[in-house]
Amino acid sequence: MHFWAGSFCYVLEQAKKPRFPNRVTAISDIIRLVEDLGNQIPDKSWMLYLLELFNIQNAAVELNLICQFDGQNYFEAIFQGVNQYRFVQVLPIVSHSYFRQIIMNSQRQTITYLLEDQNSKQTERYGLSLNREFGFEGLNHFTGIEWWNKMGNFPYPIRYLVEISQLVYGIADEPSDVEAITYRPYNALIPNQEDSGKQYPISFDNARIKKEDGCICYNVGSGNCNTGLTYDC
Repeated sequence: MHFWAGSFCYVLEQAKKPRFPNRVTAISDIIRLVEDLGNQIPDKSWMLYLLELFNIQNAAVELNLICQFDGQNYFEAIFQGVNQYRFVQVLPIVSHSYFRQIIMNSQRQTITYLLEDQNSKQTERYGLSLNREFGFEGLNHFTGIEWWNKMGNFPYPIRYLVEISQLVYGIADEPSDVEAITYRPYNALIPNQEDSGKQYPISFDNARIKKEDGCICYNVGSGNCNTGLTYDC
């Protein structure tokens, strides 16, 4: 069975109406692994800490931290639900922070997945080439948790307590130079889940805007909830 809980990232207009920005070509965040809570993932199952961008055709582009039943934990580049590349140089370590970035380049017809361990400064990237039928503009940005349970109809406890910060979107301000990207912070989160009626054994806590960078930050830990996170909406 498949479950998810989290939030869509938006900006608020003057009338306090949330919307996703226009002309988005990139997104990024920072995920910090605060504590290993132990492996309670059922056999043949896995869970994901999501950085997910949907393009204007609603195709999903993801750079996720994946935790498996067999103790394997790693970052993976995913396109339309298909694993494309497992990062082998940058691996998840407790107390480390990881910069995750997805960039869509219409001129080169590529998607770049970038991962950096901000403690060791190790960087790894993967480039995916696409055809012209793909729309290189964002429609939505999702942040949250996803469960795949091959043994039962329930979401199970998460592997890591994490902090998510620096949720931003990037706009190519110069159409002739798609690599000239300006990044701006979101200021609202709208909850989203698959509406199974399940209780999720997690908590979304301490949502705030960090004074240092003006970006949304929140924590994911053990707990109990039935929806994703709401912020300023």
